[in-house]
Amino acid sequence: MTAAQFVPVGTSVSVKVPATTANLGPGFDTLGLALSLYDELEVTVRDAPGIHVTVSGVGEGEVPTDESNLVARSLVHVFDHFGIPVPGIEIAAHNAIPHGRGLGSSGAAIVAGIMSAKGLLTGIIDLDSTVLLELATELEGHPDNVAPALFGGLTIAWVGDGGPKHKRLMAHRGVSAVVFVPETEMSTALARSLQPASVPHEDAIFNVSRSALLVAALVQSPELLLAATEDRLHQSYRASAMPQTDELIHMLRGHGLAAVVSGAGPSVLVLGSDPSQRLKAAELVAENSSTTWQALMLAVDFKGATVIVHPVEGSV
Repeated sequence: MTAAQFVPVGTSVSVKVPATTANLGPGFDTLGLALSLYDELEVTVRDAPGIHVTVSGVGEGEVPTDESNLVARSLVHVFDHFGIPVPGIEIAAHNAIPHGRGLGSSGAAIVAGIMSAKGLLTGIIDLDSTVLLELATELEGHPDNVAPALFGGLTIAWVGDGGPKHKRLMAHRGVSAVVFVPETEMSTALARSLQPASVPHEDAIFNVSRSALLVAALVQSPELLLAATEDRLHQSYRASAMPQTDELIHMLRGHGLAAVVSGAGPSVLVLGSDPSQRLKAAELVAENSSTTWQALMLAVDFKGATVIVHPVEGSV
């Protein structure tokens, strides 16, 4: 069968994917939070073969606009997984998530491609949450960013014998976030390369206790966020690669604010127990930092990635 017999020309979908912040201090490679900053796409099946991408906003003029684009590769991965021919595709991407700053831009691109494929294959293949997470993790390598991007809210992600799993939790309504984004990027691969192969036993115990406390703080008791975001597993090892980030975190925590590295960095996430703490953080950064930081006042996204399927023009 031809691609057009599976997905008719003119079929289109709209996709929206949130930014994410992973680790949240002690929850290394496990905890993630979806944030109210979004990449949006319009994806349309066309007559011409191949995939063409147009990008506006973040990444415009920088990211590939052909089949090598990460969104396109992720879409193709789904079609290939089910043995369905890939039709000609036009992708219009409107990006707001900063690249290389620890806000899950690559995870968002992967989820955007997978959700686009899910929409295009509506009525042909049913991609449930288990399959979506499996496909996204295959591409990303770990589920801590793609899980909150897919499902929203606070997610606990892990990999078991049956593949990647997740548990979605509702973050407390009092939790508010501000992310300080620098002008410079940070390579996730470089950040991971700075991690030691093993850590002291007492540091592992320390992080287990703080990770458990962090779940309680985010779900039920935001007043515990400062203690709950302490970490000994990854942030100190990466500090030498992003000294401005490390300096900012220490300054903010010294003022009683729950500041951590966002993902692999170099952005800094502050989790507040009320919105006034975000304003306090922004004032402190403006007054005390010689580095330029863009302050993004964000809410927790509770919906995750969404896809809307548009009927083919002229169809009943």
